[in-house]
Amino acid sequence: MTKTITGKFDSAGKVQNALDDLLAAGIDREKVYADKDTNEIKVMIPSAIEREITEILNRHGPTQVR
Repeated sequence: MTKTITGKFDSAGKVQNALDDLLAAGIDREKVYADKDTNEIKVMIPSAIEREITEILNRHGPTQVR
């Protein structure tokens, strides 16, 4: 099952850092949407790796992960 995880950040720099980490972890660029205007990242992933993605996003101090 595919799930979308959204991380909200307080700066575009944190968005970029989180994006870089997600890509370095092997997440396909086509599965990640980074919006630097709203400071959000949306990641479409299989439910099996939800925990790993949440941990990566949390490393960058999000204001919210859902």
